[in-house]
Amino acid sequence: MRAILALLLLTSLPLAAAPLHSQFLPPDDLTLRQETPEAQQLLQVTQYSVVVGNQRQSNQQPIPVTAPVLMRLKGKPLNKGATISEVLISFDGEGKSLRKPAFDAKSRTLTLNYPASQYRVILDLLRNDTLYVQFLSYANGHIWADVHTGTLRAR
Repeated sequence: MRAILALLLLTSLPLAAAPLHSQFLPPDDLTLRQETPEAQQLLQVTQYSVVVGNQRQSNQQPIPVTAPVLMRLKGKPLNKGATISEVLISFDGEGKSLRKPAFDAKSRTLTLNYPASQYRVILDLLRNDTLYVQFLSYANGHIWADVHTGTLRAR
């Protein structure tokens, strides 16, 4: 009888919790996400704005003028312990490598960087579907961030 009670107790304990929305992660071919994430921020987007800037950063010659595109997403955190309230997405037109995703706990802001070619994709998703943003960080230094829809039915 004790063995049965112990077995029932063990099977009722929760396993290491997978992050919410883990079904939207790509296959982990390099086994970078084997452990439970140290932190997760999951946001459901409720509003957004787009800023197309034009700036001259200094008085140097030739005059460096840039035209940054910034998307600001706001919403509500969905997972337990999440404090995220805003996502800033910068779009870079150059072919250089992008900066890594970063979550600033003080301002509750996640910063993402995408190539300019992804701007239209994200804007179309914002206009047509419920959108989520997630950020995961692992003890091994791996960071994952994405913008995704929920599961949708094909039309």
